[in-house]
Amino acid sequence: MTFLVILCAYAVLMIALGAVVSRRVRASSDFFVAGRGLGAGLIFSTLLAANIGAGSTVGAAGLGYRDGLSAWWWVGSAGIGSVILALTVGPRIWRVSKERNLYTVGDYLESRYNRSVRGLVALLLWAGSLSILAGQLIAVAWILNVVAGVSKPLGCVIAAIVITTYFTLGGLHATARVNVLQLTVKLTGFLIALFYLLKAGNGISGLNSSLTASLGTEQSASYFGFMGNGASSAVRYFAILAPSFVVSPGLLQKLFGARDERAVRVGVGANALALLAYAIVPVLMGIIARSRFPALAGNELALPTLLTQALPVWLGALLLAAIFSAELSAADAALFMMSTSLSKDLYKAFISPDATEARLMRVARASAIACGAAGAMLAMLLPTVISALTIFYTLLTAALLLPLVAGLYTTRVSARAAIISIATSVTVTFALELMSKGAGVIGVPSLIFGVLTGGAAMIIANALEKRSTSLRPG
Repeated sequence: MTFLVILCAYAVLMIALGAVVSRRVRASSDFFVAGRGLGAGLIFSTLLAANIGAGSTVGAAGLGYRDGLSAWWWVGSAGIGSVILALTVGPRIWRVSKERNLYTVGDYLESRYNRSVRGLVALLLWAGSLSILAGQLIAVAWILNVVAGVSKPLGCVIAAIVITTYFTLGGLHATARVNVLQLTVKLTGFLIALFYLLKAGNGISGLNSSLTASLGTEQSASYFGFMGNGASSAVRYFAILAPSFVVSPGLLQKLFGARDERAVRVGVGANALALLAYAIVPVLMGIIARSRFPALAGNELALPTLLTQALPVWLGALLLAAIFSAELSAADAALFMMSTSLSKDLYKAFISPDATEARLMRVARASAIACGAAGAMLAMLLPTVISALTIFYTLLTAALLLPLVAGLYTTRVSARAAIISIATSVTVTFALELMSKGAGVIGVPSLIFGVLTGGAAMIIANALEKRSTSLRPG
């Protein structure tokens, strides 16, 4: 009951903060890009808060519980992708968004290609974003189930209501500032809890000794190896996550709200370094859970079990608030991506191009509420956090990597070639995923084959189109 009271109080605090910040929202530019006034500090905090979510807490700890130190690659790959974003795509797309007054990645795709590319990507990413929102809601549901006995369906509904309420009130203005609170709580909670657990277990050496005794020398060597049983898991995580953190609309659209190019470079770069350092934290907590609770029903119960059974009440409450913050901050990033996609990339672009600012704001808020409800329903159906997030990251990279990067770095790729590359990449990736049941082809992730095939299709389609144009009579 103590844990439930703390969660309720914290949820009310975030909603209240969202209500206060909502006074800043007077136009659609405030809702979508925070008036383009975010400095490096707010860019750093809103990105890191979004990036440390269900996959980086409950999911990563579950992978650590199951796989050991090699689970670092799950969050570590996101950090590597963020380094690439800070040095390449981030500053470049910010300049384009500033020059052309763009609000969303869909705005960019239409500006660079045409409305058809915008619509196709918006539909694909909306479907994918629904899965990432569901993943965050599943994580909150697991927490509520362990600490208060709340059923998974009810937990998903409660999480959706909290996130939807504060996001709908203030858009990016609200999320950027609520994220500062969330980030402070989550980093404090995780670091203090980790130090406490390591000290109580005689540090890394104590963990090693304990697990070597239970797993055996050969299995423990793999468990404590940075590459696990080989490079396949690391390559798969890198292929799925690193590109996603370069082209994710939820992250790029936050960068559109930056004050200047320096804010993008510094904010994204600091976020990348923080992710690379943080990546080991949930993994170690999962390993500690394996040492103390070797027979959990599911590996994603590792973190909830630690906070309720291995920590004093005050520290368990702090870690609970940290985990709750992590899931909500990542969920509001998904909600931001989905509501802006529906309102700007689909409604205004295809249904009502002449929509007023007031009308667009109403549609954006209604979209957020509808997306929150849809995410809650999907969360009730999907089994685990990682399964939900893998769908999103795979679809995101397959659909967006080629047209976005090609559009930023060359003017030669046509809209038709971009559409063909998207269709090819997505089709090949998911066909191979189904045939291999997620195992990849000869140990190589299906996504790599999908993107390479999509790239080849883009080059061939572009060349054929140019040839056709050159042969056409004057």
